[in-house]
Amino acid sequence: MKFLTITAFATGLALPVAAAPLSGFDVAEDLSRFVHAAAPAFDDGSPAYGTPFITQGYFYPAGTLDGGVEGTLPDGGPAFPEKVIGTWTCDGYFVGEGLRTLTGDIVVTRQVYQFANGDVLISQGTELADIGVPVTRAVTGGTGDYASAGAALEQVRLGMTDGYGVRLQVVLEPARQRAALD
Repeated sequence: MKFLTITAFATGLALPVAAAPLSGFDVAEDLSRFVHAAAPAFDDGSPAYGTPFITQGYFYPAGTLDGGVEGTLPDGGPAFPEKVIGTWTCDGYFVGEGLRTLTGDIVVTRQVYQFANGDVLISQGTELADIGVPVTRAVTGGTGDYASAGAALEQVRLGMTDGYGVRLQVVLEPARQRAALD
């Protein structure tokens, strides 16, 4: 089953508007928009436990980033500008072993998905360092088509870009979708 990809960041691009609520999407981080506090940090300056950060990116229709496809260009622009359906903003704190976390919780975040038509979806929870392992996050708000998006969503880390920008897959109402497959 394919899901939508969500990548977010203010690009000034004309974004297509989804005709109906999406059941999922893929997120591509624009690493040029990743900023973290100077401390706490490891000796090399990379984020340690407790370091706050903010980042942005784009989201695309589900399946756009399947097979390791990169969602951003080296300059931070969208790899598929005609497919961008919104912008993604994520803020939070590093946990575990900070950026050096290899498995388990790496960050605790709030994610805001701003759709091209003005609808918004917000989730909160942990994110895993592990690739391909789903984590359930709370849906803490939404507007428009996402005002009743459900209590939870599922997020899977698809991998990292060459510059360590995250690629994610987001599935709304995962329990309902699993039941439909059974």
